[in-house]
Amino acid sequence: MNKNTENGVDLSHFSDAFDLNNLEAYAAWRRSKLANSPRAGAMPVLKVGDLSQPTEPEKKEILAQLGESNFAIYQAEHYSADETEVGAELRRFTDAFGLRVAEAHRSAGNNGVVALKVSMAEHQRGFIPYSRKAMNWHTDGYYNSEADTIRAFVLHCVRQADIGGQSQIIDNEIAYIRLRDASPEAVALLMDPAAMTIPESPESDGTVRPVSIGPVFFIEDGKLIMRYTARTRSISWKDEATKKAAALLQELLESERDYLHTLTLRPGQGILNNNTLHNRTAFDPDADTGSSQRMLYRVRFNNRL
Repeated sequence: MNKNTENGVDLSHFSDAFDLNNLEAYAAWRRSKLANSPRAGAMPVLKVGDLSQPTEPEKKEILAQLGESNFAIYQAEHYSADETEVGAELRRFTDAFGLRVAEAHRSAGNNGVVALKVSMAEHQRGFIPYSRKAMNWHTDGYYNSEADTIRAFVLHCVRQADIGGQSQIIDNEIAYIRLRDASPEAVALLMDPAAMTIPESPESDGTVRPVSIGPVFFIEDGKLIMRYTARTRSISWKDEATKKAAALLQELLESERDYLHTLTLRPGQGILNNNTLHNRTAFDPDADTGSSQRMLYRVRFNNRL
């Protein structure tokens, strides 16, 4: 029997599982999700022979893993030694999955590739992704407008840190299950269209990123999408009850063990995912200049895998 079936019934897509009033559909989906999701320490690293040209069997294996956990870890065996060419190869890799670049990011180079590395450039200075600091739980682009929703991204390691720089990942659907089991009322509050507000922010080029208001959880074509950050600055919640619901969610993320995936990406490895919850530890604390060799490439997309 296929791993995404139970008693011959396809459980990979339940249109009513996220309806808080449909306990039966939720119970069936929950049972399947927890049974099929890889446990902590059991996430496979999938081989890709040529980063720029994944084969059909390789793509099938990656997509099957994404169907179970909303992310897949891959290891490319062959890729260019030229860092600029690696970015082009990475885009050919994501093109093979039909992904479309979502945004004209201020730090994006060719083909929408952003180099995540320690930087003092004016347009990056002060932003945590371009520092050695730890990053709290979040989904990418939580500050974006609805029209620019990030539904997937790839994170690819070019050079790893000497010390630290680990990533932790929790499938958004696992987070939803934990919160719904603890408090369906909290889920309802975080599905409110005005649950979380990110205020407008001035950019280095003189433009202003507009205010972004939206839910934490929302359903799109029967799929769960998440927009979340655990940060406490430059964010506000609709009311005190919603703020408490967000605090409960963060508490559950911090206490998750069974489906918490921890990894340190190495050169040639990457994470292809449907914008899953993730964080990052600090790295290279003893670097003499305050810099680090660590560099990851990231590309964000507006469609799901």
